[in-house]
Formats: sequence, structure tokens, C-alpha cells
Amino acid sequence: MKTLPFAQLQAFLAVARARSFSGAARELGVSRSAVSQNVRQLEEELRVVLVARTTRSVSLTEPGKRLVESAGPAVAQTRAALAEVSAKPGEVVGRVRLTVPPSAFNFVIKPVLPKFRERHPRIEVEFVFEDRRVDIVAEGFDAGIRLSEFVERDMVSVRLTDSFRFIVVGAPGYLEKHGTPQRPEDLLHHECLTFRSATTGSLYAWELERGSKTWRVPVRGGVVTNDGLFCMDWAEQGLGLAYVSEPLVTEQLRTGRLRRVLEPYAASVPGFYLYYPSRAQRSAPLQLFIETIREFAAQQLSSSRTKGPR
Repeated sequence: MKTLPFAQLQAFLAVARARSFSGAARELGVSRSAVSQNVRQLEEELRVVLVARTTRSVSLTEPGKRLVESAGPAVAQTRAALAEVSAKPGEVVGRVRLTVPPSAFNFVIKPVLPKFRERHPRIEVEFVFEDRRVDIVAEGFDAGIRLSEFVERDMVSVRLTDSFRFIVVGAPGYLEKHGTPQRPEDLLHHECLTFRSATTGSLYAWELERGSKTWRVPVRGGVVTNDGLFCMDWAEQGLGLAYVSEPLVTEQLRTGRLRRVLEPYAASVPGFYLYYPSRAQRSAPLQLFIETIREFAAQQLSSSRTKGPR
């Protein structure tokens, strides 16, 4: 087989990341037709179909997934090496690409990003905010941020935050009109603002606990979203009860715009973690991002220990 042009492989990997030819074209700064042509040429050269195309969606075939897993890290390292050549002595140039749940923005990204950009202005940082489970190697991510339960065991992980609780909240007006649930099963008779999992496609069952007993309540309501963050605002408007991470509604609880419901049943989670495949695969830009986020994590965890238990 003759040597493959780098542009063809680069176009295919961009399509794999974006799950879209248009998205890949925007990322690469070329036309959609150019991306399509490059991918088609690569498929012809390899004699396999890499991308399954329909009028509404783009997905990878099994050969396409294998190519991403094997070639993706190598191409990323090659791009980083080329960028390093143009850097000034001691300056790092490159890109870090992370998958992050929207709920981690205020917790982690908002305080960390300004400091990182100030220190390393020539490192591009790309965030893809989503709640679904992500294979960071297959989809071309350098690292991810998730709650500990969603981090695979073969990943290197760095704790970013202390543990926190998920609580049920409602507006005073809603609770006065519909009453306050006293037991987890009471939620089945309330209007609950729920969200659909991007990973499973099913509605999320609210998780509650008390002592050694746990509940997964299949709540329902007239409003469903794919992003639980919107439920906080809708709960404030009195549209129903919401299930949220407690630190995100600190101000609403302090001012009385929202009230805790079923507090004795609030479930705790260990917190957010940064995770990545292995120490051997860390690029220089990722290493610098890890260093910055470790500083933030150390400050956060030290502060929580100083404050002591709730």
C-alpha cells in the first residue's frame, strides 16, 4: 500500500471526533466537500468503509473505530511535535481536548481555565460538554472529567473536589400548593423535572439513600430535558421538583428561592475526578493542564478539610 497523505487521516479523525462532516470541516477550516473527498479516498485506499453515513447521522464502522483507537493518539502526538518545532525555547504549543459534564463547569473549569490560559497562551483547550459515557481513547480526547462512578478502572485519575450530595429541591410556591414529600415513594405523586440519559436513552431515576438502604425512584413529570442543569431554573419557577447537586444551588437555598426536600435521604457522591489513559501517553500540553488542575484540587480539598464536616 502506498503512503497515505496525512490530510486524509486527519480528515477522518476530525469526522470521528465531531460525528459530522460539517463539524470536521469547521474544525479543519476547509470545505465539507474536501473533508468528504479525503475520507472517501482513505476508504478507497484501505478498501473498507470507515464511516456509515445517512441523511441525518454519521457513525463509525468497526474498522473505523479500530483505526481511531490505533491511529488517533499517534496523529495527536505528531501534531504536537510539529507545533513544538515552531515554539520558542521553553514554550509549549499544542492542544488539550477534554470531555466534561456541564455540571462540572462551575465546580472546576470556571476557576481553572483563566489561570491555565494565562500561563500557557499557546495551548489550545477544547471542551466538549456532555453527560454521556465517553470512550476518550476511541473519540480522540486527551482526558475527561466525571464523577468517580463513571471513571473506568484502567484510567489514571486525579481527585478534583471533595464529596458532595445530590438533593431534591422545590420552590416554596410549589410546595405550598402540592405539599412536601416525606418519603422517597411520595415523589411518584409529584411533578418531577427529570432528564434523559444520553448514554442509555432512558429517564434518570433519582437516587436516594438513608443509612444502608438505597432507592432508585422512577420519577415522572411533564418536562424532560437532556441537561439536568436547566431543572434548577424550572424548579425556581415552580414547575416541579428537581434533583441537583447541592453546591450548585447554594445561593438559591440561602435566599429561600428553593428549599431542600427529603434531606435525610440525600445521596452522597465522592466528587469529580480528572482521568486519562496512562502516564506514558501524556502529551506536554496535557501534562501542564494536569499540573494546573492539581493545584486547584489541592486548594479545594485543603479548604474543605479546614472547614470540617458539614
